[in-house]
Amino acid sequence: MILNTKIKNFTLSALLLLTTILSNPLFWANSLLGSAVISDVFFKTAEAETRSVDATKRIMIYGDSLSAAYGMDEENGWVALLARKLGPSHEVYNASISGETSSGGLARLPLTLKELFPDLVLLELGANDGLRGQSTDLLKSNLAAMIEAIQGSGAVAVLASVSLPPTYGPRYIDQFRAVYFDLAEEHEIPLLDLYQPSFVETPGYIQEDGLHPTEVTQPIIRDLVVEFLIDNALIELGSTPSH
Repeated sequence: MILNTKIKNFTLSALLLLTTILSNPLFWANSLLGSAVISDVFFKTAEAETRSVDATKRIMIYGDSLSAAYGMDEENGWVALLARKLGPSHEVYNASISGETSSGGLARLPLTLKELFPDLVLLELGANDGLRGQSTDLLKSNLAAMIEAIQGSGAVAVLASVSLPPTYGPRYIDQFRAVYFDLAEEHEIPLLDLYQPSFVETPGYIQEDGLHPTEVTQPIIRDLVVEFLIDNALIELGSTPSH
């Protein structure tokens, strides 16, 4: 029913737009220019109609192994749990890849945005940059470019921050963490801090590699994300969410 309503509303709007264009004498002054006007305006209107038709959001999680259910079945990862929690209220797409760096994420982002056409993107990248000891300036540059690309596509950008093991030293860790807080302030976007000291302190919450959360931790991460999105008025939870 929702799909049929979307199609009906879009078709009516498109027809009204087409009628307005064709009734304008300036349109017929140059057939080549007229074709360009129809193509440009028609498809921009189609995009606007698709994004604004109702409160349903297309949510894309764009991250690394933290979001890619590393070390477990994908259905047990927090992103899959998020999709079930939101139920039919929203569509959730997991575009995360284990081992992804900010450079790799930046390279594949344009095509991913084009294919999935999200309304909201949770950007969770950078941990692998830090684990490799890469420049925090490069990390900041790559994340900034991704934020701008997301916003340029018409989607809302949400940045998720992470941290590193203490063996990397306080100086580098502080510089690494500051990247996320600085970017959130500079671009005026919400910042979700996924670094939870309790995960490291609680037995059974982190896998044997000392880096990745276990299955036990996945529902907790999901709830953190849901609470954050609702508190920041980024989504509305349906009346009958799945658990």
